[in-house]
Amino acid sequence: MLVRSMSSLRPYLFAGIILREMGEMPSFQLGVIGALFLSVASSVSIVICNKALMSNLGFPFATTLTSWHLMVTFCTLHAAQRLNLFESKSIEMKPVMLFGILNGVSIGLLNLSLGFNSIGFYQMTKLAIIPFTVLLETLFLKKQFSQKIKLSLFVLLVGVGIASVTDLQLNFVGTILSLLAIITTCVGQILTSTIQKRLNVSSTQLLYQSAPFQAAILFVSGPLVDQFLTRKNVFAYKYSSLVLAFIILSCIISVSVNFSTFMVIGKTSPVTYQVLGHLKTCLVLGFGYTLLHDPFTMRNIIGILVAIFGMGLYSYFCVQENKKKQSVDLLLASQMKDKDSAPILGMQDKEISHDAKKSTKDSLV
Repeated sequence: MLVRSMSSLRPYLFAGIILREMGEMPSFQLGVIGALFLSVASSVSIVICNKALMSNLGFPFATTLTSWHLMVTFCTLHAAQRLNLFESKSIEMKPVMLFGILNGVSIGLLNLSLGFNSIGFYQMTKLAIIPFTVLLETLFLKKQFSQKIKLSLFVLLVGVGIASVTDLQLNFVGTILSLLAIITTCVGQILTSTIQKRLNVSSTQLLYQSAPFQAAILFVSGPLVDQFLTRKNVFAYKYSSLVLAFIILSCIISVSVNFSTFMVIGKTSPVTYQVLGHLKTCLVLGFGYTLLHDPFTMRNIIGILVAIFGMGLYSYFCVQENKKKQSVDLLLASQMKDKDSAPILGMQDKEISHDAKKSTKDSLV
């Protein structure tokens, strides 16, 4: 009787699992929305803070500042781990070390690209990251991008290009540095997503393990890169109390920036993170005009509107494709449930028939 009652419950238990998974989907979507919002808010905030620090207060050492960001991020995560706010997971050291060094090198190369190229060419370098990421994921990870997604990305890139790209002055060294920056940035962001999924680690755990290596490579190379680009020594700079206050504020904001970056890439994809990055570019242009009174032309406005339209298309097509995927997954789960419950129902019928025969026999006796 116990076996029979447990067997009769199996279809309902299976259906309960499906309903539980359906109930977890909205919470997952809320997590994605929260990560996206945190990424946008923190990134725009740190850009405005750093722009004030570098343009208004005359602190030009961007690469060294980034190394301080990563050091503060690691110290914050270490304190959080000691307080049991998250569980540290041991990961194989070699891939994490190479991953951290690669990310550190990509930051240095992007800064060198900006130093050797015009602003317009640097913006083109950042725009090229999306199509190159799509190419790498298609070739090596066999990921498929629909024509609608590619169209929306094209519209987005055109809009951002109109809004941000002004002049295109080419030189050999700058072009090589830009190509290396594109390659290292794309590979680093793809690895950010791949490592989290394949090693089953959270964004916090991966950032905690890799931040020391990123900080170390930039802490060593940062002053050299900055001195080469600015002809100034970061250790000879005269730090005022206002400059120190903005550096501390920038480091505090950077914890959210680094944390949300890993979270967004882990929960979505490297391409979605790059799309989000261009939304930040449009917001920075808008805030720069509103708060810092930067020059703003009709070309900027048209480009931002086209870019926002492209982002809207990308978001819409991604949602539609996710809905299709979820409906297919639910259909497969439903078919599995039917297959699982059919034999059980048959066993129940046999048991009922057997009980009926036995009761008839007893009544005859």
